[in-house]
Amino acid sequence: MSTQQTFTVDVPGAVLTYDVRLPDTPGGHPPLFLLGSPMAASGFVQLAGHLDDRAVVTYDPRGTERSTLAPDGEVSVELHADDFHRVVQAARELVGDGPVDVFASSGGAVNVLPWVVAHPEELGTVVAHEPPLWALLEDRDVQREVTQDIVETYQRDGFGPAMAKFIQVSMQDAPLTEDYLTQPAPDPAAFGLPTEDDGSRDDLLLNGNMKALPWFEPDLDALRGTTVRLVPAVGEQGPGTMPRRGGEALAAALGVEPVHFPGDHGGFASNEWSPGNDPAAFATRLREVLAG
Repeated sequence: MSTQQTFTVDVPGAVLTYDVRLPDTPGGHPPLFLLGSPMAASGFVQLAGHLDDRAVVTYDPRGTERSTLAPDGEVSVELHADDFHRVVQAARELVGDGPVDVFASSGGAVNVLPWVVAHPEELGTVVAHEPPLWALLEDRDVQREVTQDIVETYQRDGFGPAMAKFIQVSMQDAPLTEDYLTQPAPDPAAFGLPTEDDGSRDDLLLNGNMKALPWFEPDLDALRGTTVRLVPAVGEQGPGTMPRRGGEALAAALGVEPVHFPGDHGGFASNEWSPGNDPAAFATRLREVLAG
């Protein structure tokens, strides 16, 4: 069992909400920060419940769920990374002054890389699970064009049409070719999405992260030389998908083999889209990887 406390911390351009779960019986492990993007703390509830032998920190990214984004606040890979640093510093009274371990998922696994470079002294093991690293992909140019089209679709037509395009490209299990750019736009209704534009343009994924992530270039020389134990990871399911290929590309760039986790891109959570995922098995594997 563990006890959860919730806090906020002011950062440039945002107010972040974060949670700290403290074990009733400490197991002598470093604190663990579970983070994603745009996934918030709610997406890690199942996984955190199976990691009650250590302090666990989760948070909502700027502009997501309980965290707010100022009217003039910005979103970038580097700002997310600085937010991680500030959350850990704010939580020090509860989690101690030593290095923290990190499990970073999806966009969070991209955003964590500048933190590794800027503050290696804060970190022990960092597991980067399926980072969508456009810059390292063989089809980066087409992927960037597709992403730019999704961003433009959101601004022009709203959430449903843009999210339908995002889901469709996320389902592709091979590198994209130029032919992908000429196919008809998917019907939002086919994915259970709204077809009418409600006028809002505040979705963090479509109006923030997807503007920033495709152009991020990781500092591979710094990552190769870091004192942080950086572990690229992929799910056992979903070979050929873009985030899976991103994890494999990061591993290749660092000269290591990617570590495999059970399940799909979100293998740490079982839900209506992925009922076969096993959070308990995922937690067991995560413990093994963190233990080295």
